[in-house]
Amino acid sequence: MATTPLYNGHLYVTPSPRPNRKGDKAKGKEKKCEKKSQGSRPASKNHQCKAKNTGASRLQENVTSFTDVPMSPCASQYGQDPNEGKGLLPGAECPSSSPNHSPQHSPKHKMVDKDDPYWRTHNIGWRLVRRRSMFLRRQRLNDCALAVGIFGVVMMVMETELSWSVYSKSSIYSLTLKSVISVSTLILIGLIIAYHCCEVQLYVHDIGAADWRIAMTTDRLALIALELAAVAIHPYPVGLLDYFQQRKIRMTLSETELEIVLALPMFLRLYLLGRAMMLHSRLFTDTASRSIGALNKIHFNTRFVGKTLMTTYPGTVLMIFSVSLWIVAAWGLHVCERHHNYRDLSSNYMEALWMVSVTFLSIGYGDVVPHTYCGRSICLLTGIMGAGCTVLVVAVVARKLELTRAEKHVHNFMMDSHITKRIKIAAANVLRETWLIYKHTKLAREKDHSRVRMHQRKLLLMQNLMYDMLTEVQGCRGELDSHIHSLEKHVEELREGFRSLMPLLSSTLSTQNSSIRHLLREREVKSETASVSGDDR
Repeated sequence: MATTPLYNGHLYVTPSPRPNRKGDKAKGKEKKCEKKSQGSRPASKNHQCKAKNTGASRLQENVTSFTDVPMSPCASQYGQDPNEGKGLLPGAECPSSSPNHSPQHSPKHKMVDKDDPYWRTHNIGWRLVRRRSMFLRRQRLNDCALAVGIFGVVMMVMETELSWSVYSKSSIYSLTLKSVISVSTLILIGLIIAYHCCEVQLYVHDIGAADWRIAMTTDRLALIALELAAVAIHPYPVGLLDYFQQRKIRMTLSETELEIVLALPMFLRLYLLGRAMMLHSRLFTDTASRSIGALNKIHFNTRFVGKTLMTTYPGTVLMIFSVSLWIVAAWGLHVCERHHNYRDLSSNYMEALWMVSVTFLSIGYGDVVPHTYCGRSICLLTGIMGAGCTVLVVAVVARKLELTRAEKHVHNFMMDSHITKRIKIAAANVLRETWLIYKHTKLAREKDHSRVRMHQRKLLLMQNLMYDMLTEVQGCRGELDSHIHSLEKHVEELREGFRSLMPLLSSTLSTQNSSIRHLLREREVKSETASVSGDDR
């Protein structure tokens, strides 16, 4: 027998190969019996031969089974083949399964590890999945807030128009619509608070902080308070309690004007449209663009997305903004003026639209004027917005009239060839006038002083023109040399930066490797302690 050590240090016994002589003898006897049976011997002797052979084979089986060692119960644990005759030595104990030998933990331990805050803070996959879910949640919250805000604005417009033409402000229909507007406002306030909570959670998740109060800066709190104040303004159902108490409700003119003043600021809820455009834009949803912006310290907010849209589609953006402002301002002016029975603005919506367009374009014919403070305020705001839009239109037109880069290259090439041609023509004219002066002074029999003076004047003119062109060319060359010098300086700075970048990268990578090794060691220690505690339980 031979002993074979396994990886756990225990000795196993294997049967040594030996010649099976008794089995060979039994086979030989079987062959002899077969030969004799072919002859004329009786059948009883054949039965005797078979009985002897079977007895010998049984004896051989008993002997071989005696030499085999029983299979160890630990063989299946270590992946041992049960057909092999291997086992523990007599008196040896089966090695117990220790936590160090089992690389996997039970499902219960896996759940405990995933619930561990250390695993959550150091697992990059979990952080990315959570960040993506918070992005989608913020987008859905803003979409719901935009839908609720537009619903409230539509209900306000319906209530204002119906209370003027169909029923009065004190009717149950008006109070019902105002109640619906109030309920939608409360829902909108809740959605905005949930949106900002999600934004704070996302900020805390990005910086890896544990306390959410770190993100609550003064600017953020002021912005949230301003947003909630702008959203909370709406016409309140003041006479609803009196209606249920069966009292008579009478709305005075001042109360009606107050409702109009509270209804017009509801159009400020349309700022949610800009936020929705920002959250759904490709610049905000694309990971590559956000990474480039983070490297350049650019925040992807509504202002940045608006600038990109203004750069890409300036005419479309200005047209949509101007038309929307005209429609909203004309409706507000019409509502403010119609409660005072002024025929010019209250009788026709088109008159109010004409007034707004004239004020927006800073023309001011004076044929239609507002009479209420509400209408005058709307006209004042319209004039301010019109001045800003006019400046933007002028800037867009000026930029459209500029040459593109390819057109500038073609223009510079044409000007270069034109200047070269002018220099050649001026040099040829100088030579021609010099020759004519020499001809009329030296070669002619009689000097013509008038012609000589004329050619001298032309010579001086051509010389001055040539000097001017040479000065212009030298100035262009000086600018070109300065640009080349600045480019060379920038190239040298880039070279120095690349040279200093290599040691910084090597030092950073070495520190990162050491920190990663430290984290891996801590994780191994934690996993070992968790497995030991699980086995103790």
